[in-house]
Amino acid sequence: MKGVILAGGTGTRLYPLTRLINKHLLPVGESPMICYGIDKLKQAGITDILLIIGKQSAGLYTDFLGSGREMGVNLTYKIQEQAGGIAEALGLARGFIPAGGRFVVLLGDNLFMDDLQPFVEKFKKQPYGSARVLLKPVKDSRRYGVPVFDEHNRKLITRIEEKPEHPKSNYSVTGIYMYDDQVFERIEATSPSARGELEITDVNNLYARDGKLEYDVLRKWWTDAGTFDSLREAARKMGKAGQ
Repeated sequence: MKGVILAGGTGTRLYPLTRLINKHLLPVGESPMICYGIDKLKQAGITDILLIIGKQSAGLYTDFLGSGREMGVNLTYKIQEQAGGIAEALGLARGFIPAGGRFVVLLGDNLFMDDLQPFVEKFKKQPYGSARVLLKPVKDSRRYGVPVFDEHNRKLITRIEEKPEHPKSNYSVTGIYMYDDQVFERIEATSPSARGELEITDVNNLYARDGKLEYDVLRKWWTDAGTFDSLREAARKMGKAGQ
């Protein structure tokens, strides 16, 4: 199984820091943010990893991480030329994933404490052509993509509602996804949203529509470290975890 970390994007919520450097290279505790996703994949036995990055900081990524040998992984890089959405970035992994291959996708600013291994093992048992997402209970789910669960089969999600005014659950869909190579066909079947991007929620909803979207729930701490407040929280949590 392979891993893909999406680490492009402009990081506008962390401006002006991100005027100088890609947000996934910002320090969180003792390491750049990107290192935590790499470590989590490695802990789950996934060492062949594709980093999809923007061209702004491409040289910094390669200077710092190189081939990944020092971290015990094998890194490949692809450049997302311009921001076109998470699904558009994921589409760049076509060719890295072999026919019939399965892989784990992390958004590079999602930081968490859970071990991925149990979730990966469940995904391996799913039928080919299905997908799995990880959820997290949150205080205000109106800020996130919110799953709607199948009333007849609680292991399935029937749809994901993006930032709903009246959420049907208190769960957030985190930036941790599991697919096989069929995801690229589903990406091709989506159209740009009103903001001109290919949305990962639309891709996941194609799986949900077909009854092929399963899930697990993170039990430990998780954050999307895309704001100054969440970045500070992540630094505190990750600093404690390393002590």
